[in-house]
Amino acid sequence: MTCRQCGTEIADKALICYRCGTATTEPTHQAYARPTRRSGTTMAMAVGVLAALVLVAWFLLHSQWP
Repeated sequence: MTCRQCGTEIADKALICYRCGTATTEPTHQAYARPTRRSGTTMAMAVGVLAALVLVAWFLLHSQWP
């Protein structure tokens, strides 16, 4: 087999050309795609839950129980 980039004769089972480093086959896997971040949704929910907990705690501490 010959390298499609530089024309060097390479082994049939070679993955890359030893002379120029070009891959002999196309990649069989896709590159990792990093998940997109939500625009502050998680942070807003966390702040809301924390505020609710603080309000409940304040109400329980300041209410008069018999």
